[in-house]
Order: sequence, then C-alpha cells, then structure tokens
Amino acid sequence: MIVKSLLSWLAFPVYIWQGVGVRLRTERLLPAEGPVIHHVPGKGEPVRLLVLGDSSAASVGIGQTDRGLAARLAARISERTGRPVHWRAAGFNSATSGQIRDHVVPNLAHEAANLIVLSVGTNDAKNFHTVSRFKREFGGLLYALRAKWPEAHIVWSPVVEMSKVPALPPLLGRVLEIRASLINRMGTRLCQERGAVAATRLPILDSSGFSTDGFHASEAGYGAWADHLIGYLMAGFRLAAPAPSASSRRSQPRRSSRNRRAS
Repeated sequence: MIVKSLLSWLAFPVYIWQGVGVRLRTERLLPAEGPVIHHVPGKGEPVRLLVLGDSSAASVGIGQTDRGLAARLAARISERTGRPVHWRAAGFNSATSGQIRDHVVPNLAHEAANLIVLSVGTNDAKNFHTVSRFKREFGGLLYALRAKWPEAHIVWSPVVEMSKVPALPPLLGRVLEIRASLINRMGTRLCQERGAVAATRLPILDSSGFSTDGFHASEAGYGAWADHLIGYLMAGFRLAAPAPSASSRRSQPRRSSRNRRAS
C-alpha cells in the first residue's frame, strides 16, 4: 500500500496537468430534477431507504430522479418484498466523506431508516485525499450513521475502476485508479470494523453506463448499479425482518426431538 501511495504522489504532476484539461473540457452537469423524497406503494410495514453521498446519490447525469439510484433501488426492494418503500436521496455535487459527515448527516431529520446506501469515496480519491484523512473522515461518517440509526443496515458502494472511466485520459485514469484502490481498501476495512457492509465494485463493461460527460452514470448505469447493490440490501433486510408473532410461532409445526438434536 505504501509503494502504491508513493507512486501516485510521484505522478502528481500528471494529475495536475491532465486533470486541469479534463475539467476545462468536461460538461458540468446538474443534479436531476424531481423529488428527492418519495415512496413506492405496497402492503405492510414500510421499508425506509436513505441513499446518501456525492453527485451519484443526487442522480447527476440524468434528467429525472425517478430514474436515479435511490428510486431504482426502492422499486427493486418493493418488487422483492411487496412492501411500501419510503426513500430519500441526499446527494451533493463534489461531496467528500468529511463533508457528508460534517454538513449532511447532522442536518438530516432523525426519522427511522432500515437501509442506508453510501455513495462516497470518488471525490476523496479524485481530490488526492490521503488514506489517513479518508480513514478519519469516512470512519467518522460510519460512526455518525450508526449513532443516528443504530438498527439500519448500511451498505457502502466503493469507487469504480477509474482507469475505465471514459472522461479520463489513460494516464490520469491509471493514477486515479491507484488512489481509488487505496481508498477502497481502507473503506472496506472500516466497514468491517464499524458495522457496515462494503459491496464489491460496480463492474464497468462498456461506456453505455456513462452519461454524456463520460463520468457520471446514465439511466442504464443507474439501473445496473441498483441491480448490483440489491442483493446486499436484501441480505440486510432479511436480517432486520421482524421476528414472527407468537401466534405464527404456535402455528408452525414442531420438529421432533430427534430432528432438533440432528440439527
């Protein structure tokens, strides 16, 4: 890890030179229009989903929020459970882990949340934040979320493979991929230590998953992202499911003592 970090810092002039060029020629996209708090109908106890983080949580790259990550995940959760899903997207352009920890989480209403998806880390890598800084800020974010929503299932989506992002020149992509791999390694460790789940990286198969700027997701990309994360969320949903009532337990057939011993 130390060698990778040193290599990336040696390539810092490349980052500055090519990064400025990318900023000058890349279209600056705005967050999608539409509601950021909405629901999907269903029957039974509502599932409450919070998608929190950077511009991807704000559905930057597409026109309407109902095609973004939060809405897509809510629809998939409802399809699998039949239950209503109340969702909120709290995403902000260029936000880093520390900014989400310090300026967003404290200002979110203290409403119940069953499932929380984190889309942070890309800007930490892109801004060349050190691993120690990311550890402090992302680790603090996990603590803040766990303190505010102690029963929520938290899933972090790591930084994608930067060398495959169309907007980035090959050399810059390789430099940022080193930073992303360092961020992802630390983030995965922190999730394991602090009660969250780190998903695997979203695979990049071709450029169809990217918007017109070559950096943010397209509608197809957000759909693929939701498909990628839904398994991690449903695992948490099953763990958080309410225990069966006394009447339902009485109605279940009793296993024989022999079967209980065998199990």
